[in-house]
Amino acid sequence: MTNKPYLVDSHCHLDRLDLKAFDGSLDAALDDARANGVGHMLCVCIDLDNFKDVLSIAKANDDISASVGIHPNDEVEHEPDADELIKLASDPDVVAIGETGLDYFRSKGDLEWQRERFRQHIAAGKGSKKPLIIHTREARDDTLKVMKEENAADIGGVMHCFTEDWDMAKQALDMNFYISFSGIVTFKSAEQLMEVAKQVPEDRILIETDSPYLAPVPFRGKTNYPSYVRYVAEHIANLRGTTIERMAEVTTRNYHQLFG
Repeated sequence: MTNKPYLVDSHCHLDRLDLKAFDGSLDAALDDARANGVGHMLCVCIDLDNFKDVLSIAKANDDISASVGIHPNDEVEHEPDADELIKLASDPDVVAIGETGLDYFRSKGDLEWQRERFRQHIAAGKGSKKPLIIHTREARDDTLKVMKEENAADIGGVMHCFTEDWDMAKQALDMNFYISFSGIVTFKSAEQLMEVAKQVPEDRILIETDSPYLAPVPFRGKTNYPSYVRYVAEHIANLRGTTIERMAEVTTRNYHQLFG
């Protein structure tokens, strides 16, 4: 047992962890997270070819849930429609649709295919009654536009790994979305993001690692693990003038409020 605060890593990619530090054992990496107070993890799908792996990890661990979706940058031969995503999401271990959204940083050219995929995921969220996990990068205006056009507010969800300004956060909050912060909020260069982290209402804030990516300070540039979510919690607690225990309590409650 641990006496550390009970934390939730609301967004990680357990099927993609570099496990060299744990002798190749995912179980050892998960035990390390638990020893650091992580009581639940959401393993997020970004590639339907990997969905079976994501789901099997959730099925093997009571403290892990899964999502189903295709990352906006993933170019695929077969583009699933909303009905296919709804069918995959019918498994009780699947608690969300995504990660979905728009990313104009990595993909160039005519990106209508990204916007159409995003629309199908929003429809799947509403059809399955499971919240959305939204990724946006250099696509702020179009992300908000599609969310409004497709009535994403009807199902809500989370703006994952949020890196935008307060104006975008406010618009997402107004559409029934939570705001999740990753290790990026610990970077010295993230002054604008730190200001957002101070302002998000207590009942709408989440924390995540996005592991194996975006490790927080003091591990920046190295492989990220779910156990590091506590560094995100500590940093935001300091920004908001509260304790990590309070931040753990709030973000854990918010996670279960959103994802059940």
